[in-house]
Amino acid sequence: MSGFLEARGRCRTSMPIAKLPSHLVNQIAAGEVVERPASVVKELVENSLDAGARKIEVDVVAGGSKLIRIRDDGAGIPRDELALALSRHATSKISSLDDLEAVASLGFRGEALPSIASVARLVLTSRADGDETAWQVEADNGALSDPRPAAHGRGTTVEVHDLFYNTPARRKFLRTERTEFGHIDKWLKRLALSRPDASIRLTHNRRTVLDLPAANSAPDRLRRVARICGDAFAEQSLYVEREVDDIAMSGYIGLPTFNRSQPDMQFWFVNGRSINDKTLSHAARHAYRDVLFHGRFPAYVLQLSMDPALVDANAHPAKHEVRFRDGRRLHGIVAQALEEALTETRPAGAAPTPVPAARERIFSQGRMPLGAGRPSSPASAGVREALAAYDSFRQAAADAGVPEPAPAQASEAGDVPPLGYAVAQLAGVYILAENAEGLVVVDMHAAHERIVYEKLKRGFADRSLVRQPLLVPVSVSVSEGEANLVEDATDTLGQIGLVVDRAGPTTLTIREVPTLLRDADAEAMLRDVLSDLVEAGRSSRVDDACDEYLATLACHTSVRANRRLSESEMNALLREMESTERADQCNHGRPTWTSITMSELDRLFLRGR
Repeated sequence: MSGFLEARGRCRTSMPIAKLPSHLVNQIAAGEVVERPASVVKELVENSLDAGARKIEVDVVAGGSKLIRIRDDGAGIPRDELALALSRHATSKISSLDDLEAVASLGFRGEALPSIASVARLVLTSRADGDETAWQVEADNGALSDPRPAAHGRGTTVEVHDLFYNTPARRKFLRTERTEFGHIDKWLKRLALSRPDASIRLTHNRRTVLDLPAANSAPDRLRRVARICGDAFAEQSLYVEREVDDIAMSGYIGLPTFNRSQPDMQFWFVNGRSINDKTLSHAARHAYRDVLFHGRFPAYVLQLSMDPALVDANAHPAKHEVRFRDGRRLHGIVAQALEEALTETRPAGAAPTPVPAARERIFSQGRMPLGAGRPSSPASAGVREALAAYDSFRQAAADAGVPEPAPAQASEAGDVPPLGYAVAQLAGVYILAENAEGLVVVDMHAAHERIVYEKLKRGFADRSLVRQPLLVPVSVSVSEGEANLVEDATDTLGQIGLVVDRAGPTTLTIREVPTLLRDADAEAMLRDVLSDLVEAGRSSRVDDACDEYLATLACHTSVRANRRLSESEMNALLREMESTERADQCNHGRPTWTSITMSELDRLFLRGR
């Protein structure tokens, strides 16, 4: 150890300051850009997309350590610019500070090709628009050959041989072939999601692993999402498209019933660039906050388009992260857009169901209803009468002072509500109903829980926030930075019902909390709020805690199992589900209903064979 320390001392004092050789500079830069074979694929495919390529072929051998070949049909590179393309800080994508502050391309630093060429043997072949022939240059250990003619169509091919051959210490840290190829496959799928207009083919050891044709229509784009994220996600997702001022968002979000144990299916793209961003992730988590089980994560594929001047794409050497000029505003826009989309997760996304006709008039397909033989409601029975019967187990909302909704308006005779009409109650737990498609099964407790919860939320949202002074103020020890943050965010904290004073350089005092949370752990709440403010510039912890309290109240006051309901009560519950936001799942994320079509029932019982 002493020898090591002595060597460190000599290195610091005995070596004079000197300018590094250009090849060593490139290898140092490669440490930021080229982490592993997947980094090479990412940089080169992004260059292809920036060149306008619509067809990209990626061939990999031995996980990318032996060979990475990427061929595209983009604009190509003229002969005189081939050597420049392999020089540091040489790029066709920016030319001034104004360009750098409003970057619209994926690659712009001008470091990828020279960095790759400094740690591998690289062959660059390209034919530009209008050229009669292609030209090729080779780079090996910093030495660049003269351009020579080559056979090649319009576009560019980059071959990267023996990655890290001249930096054995870095080559030693490569993982197994399977692991390295897994990273390549992952990154290429991300790029494929961001640019559905380009066809992408990936081979590994001469075996085709991924072949994605260009997707220029909505059905084709959904098929591409299904190929990458799975059929289950595509079948259980909603398409979202929102535009607010200068920010547009589009893509697919998984239904709450499609959730994950980890955030491994969350894809954000900003102006076509795949990124990881805490602000956006927090906004999505906020939107899903009361429709998922605790500890579960939503899945989504979302594109954001905005003025490039509002995004700093130069915040990370490998461009994995960006900075937003107004992150707080963006957080609000994204969270609100996703929350609005999730409010429609109710049966068939239907509007409040109108007055039902008699069930005898509903089923005109020649089949006998599942509840044949049971007495049915009279033809004149409407939603108003059904809601009157339903009042017997709606006490929770009444206790909270929540106003009753206006009764639904009459409909044309013969309309079938999405959840149909009740025919039976099973084991005191499930409601069996028949709609135009077949059988509907409803978990009555879960459904009523969601209904009461949404009514309670609306009732409390209509009231001004009431704060409760603490009999004994709570002292909290924090870092100096957190204390400074509280001083700057006094108004923000007040809006969510927290009155916090700074009692010293690293001491805060909580004096008031929301009345609804007067029994909660005030210190833990404040620490959670501070964590959110640091991460996303805003916090929903207090709102979430209030919602959690209301959800518990809704759960405890909802109709219980083994409660026998009349047919009018069951139908009233179905109508309420159809008009309640997020009624497809309860407050804990459990599904509230499912359906089986007549064709599925026929197959189950082998009818028609």
